[in-house]
Amino acid sequence: MNDERMDTATEAFVAHRNLLFTVAYEMLGSAADAEDVLQETWLKWADVDLDTIQNQRAYLVRITTRQALTRLRTLGRRKESYVGPWLPEPLLTTPDVAEDVELADSVSMAMLLVLETLNPTERAVFVLRDVFAMEYDEIAAAVDKSPAAVRQIAHRARAHVAERRPRDVVSPADTRAALQAFQKAVQTGDLQSLLDTLAPDVVLLTDGGGVVQAALEPIMGAATVAGILTNITGVGTLHLAQVNGHPALMMRVNGEIDAVIAVRIDEGRITGLYAVRNPEKLARIDQETPVSR
Repeated sequence: MNDERMDTATEAFVAHRNLLFTVAYEMLGSAADAEDVLQETWLKWADVDLDTIQNQRAYLVRITTRQALTRLRTLGRRKESYVGPWLPEPLLTTPDVAEDVELADSVSMAMLLVLETLNPTERAVFVLRDVFAMEYDEIAAAVDKSPAAVRQIAHRARAHVAERRPRDVVSPADTRAALQAFQKAVQTGDLQSLLDTLAPDVVLLTDGGGVVQAALEPIMGAATVAGILTNITGVGTLHLAQVNGHPALMMRVNGEIDAVIAVRIDEGRITGLYAVRNPEKLARIDQETPVSR
């Protein structure tokens, strides 16, 4: 490719990079793997005859989706041997992400865990259609299915997600208020106040990846979860942060980030607590990651 064509290709890739990263991240739940997919996408894009491309955005998303699907199947095998619960890699996101309610919802820890219950093709179709509003024929080209098949897959995936996603949209202010009450209760060791923030059927998932201490099974029930959380009183400090488009907590021990705790809230109470402690998944949490659609 000559210099002028390379400049044009680079310009198009850079213009859509944040979108492509977001597509890959929502499909994989891993920023590290999403970055690898973008590298693969660039290598393939650099070989494309741009004169034959009518819609550069759609074509770039197609390449990214295909690379992500291949990696998603590999990730599936990797997760089968993962030690303890697997949680998505948390991202420190910019404040503007929260202003786009649909984008913030799509990258939330709770939604990414729902997407984990879809098969790879369903996940790709749902993300491309319901998050990025791509046309069915564009999605069909990305997943090697007919537009009619993609419509059916989208319908099935949408119904599956609707059954499992949080029942109501919680405003950032309400999430922040619930987290602040939770934060105060944990830091003071106030068991009753902590119980007041938790739903009776709350589930705590902790991801240590076999590298650091974490529960190997989900912990269920307000009393059990609260009992475990009061054990960390005085161990570290908790701070509010904007993670995956929503307020979350970062726990620091001796000044170092030890855990990121995201929450799922239903009807004003915390129903899901997702604590990521695996150091590999916290490697980039101290720098903001731009996501877009």
